[in-house]
Amino acid sequence: MSQSISIVIPAYNEGKGIADTLAELKTMLSENDIDAEIIIVDDGSSDNTAEIALQSGARVLRHFSNRGYGASLKTGIPAATNRIVAMTDADGTYPFRYIPEMLRELENSDMVVGARTGANVHIPWVRRPAKWLLNKLANYVSGHKIPDINSGLRVFRKETAIHYFPILPDQFSWTTTITLALLCDNYAIRYIPIDYRERVGKSKIVPWDAASFTVLILRMAILFRPLRVFLPLAIVSFTYAVVKMVIDLAVIGDRNISASAIMMYTSGLTILLMGMVADALITRLGNITPAGPVSAVTQENHEITLETLKRDG
Repeated sequence: MSQSISIVIPAYNEGKGIADTLAELKTMLSENDIDAEIIIVDDGSSDNTAEIALQSGARVLRHFSNRGYGASLKTGIPAATNRIVAMTDADGTYPFRYIPEMLRELENSDMVVGARTGANVHIPWVRRPAKWLLNKLANYVSGHKIPDINSGLRVFRKETAIHYFPILPDQFSWTTTITLALLCDNYAIRYIPIDYRERVGKSKIVPWDAASFTVLILRMAILFRPLRVFLPLAIVSFTYAVVKMVIDLAVIGDRNISASAIMMYTSGLTILLMGMVADALITRLGNITPAGPVSAVTQENHEITLETLKRDG
């Protein structure tokens, strides 16, 4: 039986590889009897990305300016006509042969992620230390082991993603955010080991993105698991206060407790109380409020055809 899905692909200056990417995708869909609409979100490209995508038969939504990877997904997902949505990249890095298996796994989960842990994974070595540290931090915050926190190959139900649109960023951290949000809210995420090829063209990710990802993970911890941040800070403050008091009274022999010990004790108490209040609020309020209707056509983006592309030059 044929299955209908929507495939959303953000693209920014991917003219060199998008034709091969779409050809591979169409071959996989045909071989597996999957009926799919392919949505390319052209994120303000200055090359011929949109034209090639249109000539390949894809549906193209265009941003008039470059707004970011996450913004492209927030344009493409609401525009999908099918409930099941797959997302991937336009640079040829993700093999599409895994999508049928991911669709089967989605029957018993809320999101299926292609984890780049297969036999042939080409992730630049310069990114691996930061990626490892980010994964460790994300594992601690979520309380789950996450094989790949920011993989761009995913399958999910449309309403699951739209539910979190109010907190999903417009940049590359979109995938990291939705992974942590779903795990912290106890959604079921399954991971499928996949290969990861060398990209066609130049990567849009820069080394200093790791810092913004770290800030993002801490922000998500405060939104969903505040005690994971506040409790360790409180313990450090209390530990310092106790050690300093022991030194003041037993080692130095001074009967007075130093101001630094008192300050760290009160700081620890304040941090702990803040964490408890934040945790109580989150527990009481539950999940974030679902997003309202999101239009895929705004003053900053529109759907284009070959005719309008030729007319506009």
